[in-house]
Amino acid sequence: MIPFSPPRIDQKIIDEVVAALQSGWITTGPRTKLFEKKLTEYCGNKATIALNSATAGLELMLRWYGVKEGDEVILPAYTYSATANVVIHCGAKPVFVDVNSNDFNIDVSKIEAAITPRTKVIMPVDFGGYPCDYDELNALVKKVEVKSKFVPTHANQEILERIMILSDSAHSIGANYKEKKAGALTDVSVFSFHAVKNLTTAEGGAIAFNFPEPFDNDEIYKFMCILSLHGQNKDALAKMQKGNWKYDIVMAGYKCNMTDITAAIGLIELERYDNDTLVKRAEIFKHYNQFFSAKKWAEAPTHFNDFKLSSYHLYPLRINGITEEQRDEIMQHIFDKDVSVNVHFIPVPRLSFYKDMGYDVMNYPITYDNFSREISLPVFYNLTVEQIQTVCEAVESAVEKVIEKI
Repeated sequence: MIPFSPPRIDQKIIDEVVAALQSGWITTGPRTKLFEKKLTEYCGNKATIALNSATAGLELMLRWYGVKEGDEVILPAYTYSATANVVIHCGAKPVFVDVNSNDFNIDVSKIEAAITPRTKVIMPVDFGGYPCDYDELNALVKKVEVKSKFVPTHANQEILERIMILSDSAHSIGANYKEKKAGALTDVSVFSFHAVKNLTTAEGGAIAFNFPEPFDNDEIYKFMCILSLHGQNKDALAKMQKGNWKYDIVMAGYKCNMTDITAAIGLIELERYDNDTLVKRAEIFKHYNQFFSAKKWAEAPTHFNDFKLSSYHLYPLRINGITEEQRDEIMQHIFDKDVSVNVHFIPVPRLSFYKDMGYDVMNYPITYDNFSREISLPVFYNLTVEQIQTVCEAVESAVEKVIEKI
C-alpha cells in the first residue's frame, strides 16, 4: 500500500530527540527557544513563538486582537474546519467568501463586499502551500473606504486602526511571494507542524509576528509566551535560575506551549528544509505534472507563477467533467489499487455543524466545483519514482473506468 503522507523519521531526528530526552529538558526549554530563533531567521519576519498547534496560534491571535461575540471574521469557504472553529471559539461569526478557480485561494475581489463595521479580521489560507494575493490583501485593508468602516473595540484594534490580516499559513512554510517567504508577507502568519506537514514536529505550530510600527513584535512575543502558558509570568526555563522560583499568574491564559522534544524534530527538519525536503517535493510535483499534462481530463494544480512559488504541500488534482459522486467512485478504484489518496478539503459550509448554523456550500459555487472533482495525490519525502508511476497509473485507470460510463 502506498501511504498518503507519512512523516520522515530518520536517524538524525531520532538522535536529536534522544539528545533532548537525555538533556533533562523535555518541556519548553533551550531547543524550543532556538527553534523560534531559527524560524524567524528563515522566514524573515520580526519574531516567532512556537506552540503546540496552528489552531492554538490562530485562536490566540484572535483573542489578542480582542475578537469577541458580535464580531465577524472573513475567511475562505474552502479550508479546513480549524480556520473557522477558532472564530466560533471566540464567539464571533465566520463570514465565508468564495475562492479562485485556478488556485483554491480566497478570491480577494469578493472580500470587500463581505466587509461590515463588525469585521475585525481577514484570514486568508495558503491552500496547499500556494501563497494568497498578499499585495492585494494588504492594500485592501488600507483603503480609505474600508478603513472608514472599521470600528475598534479593543486597544490593539485602536493601535492598528484597521482590519487585521491573520494568514492561515498552515501549509506554506517555505513558500515564496515576491522574493519574501511565508511568515513575512502580512501582519501575522500561523504555521502548522502537524505530522502530515512538510516540516513536522509531530504536533506543533508557530505564530510569525510581522506587525508594522508602532507595534513592538518582541513585546507581543513576550505577551504570547505568558498567554500560552496559563498566564504565568515565568516559564520553566526562567524558574530554573537560582532563586527564581517565585512566579505570578497575570491573566487567565491557555496551555499551548511547544516542548523541547517536538522542537528537536523541528530543528532537524528546518536545517534541511530548503536544500532537501523542498527539492524532493518539487521533483514529485514535476513527475506528476509530466504525466497528467498529457491527459485531457486532468487539471494539474497551480504551484508557481512569475512571483509566487508553492511549498509543494499538496498536489490537488482536479478531474474535468465529473460529479462529486463520480469523484468518490474514482477514489474507490484508486484505493482498490493500494494507493492512498485524499480530498482537501470538505468545504466548511458543507460540514454538519456549519450547515446547522445556516451556511450552504452552494452559495460558494467555485468552492463546491473545486471540491467536487478534487483528489489529493501522495506527496512525501520517501516516495519513490516507481511509486509515483504506480500512483499515476492507478489514477488514470480509475478515471478512465468511470469516464467510460459517462
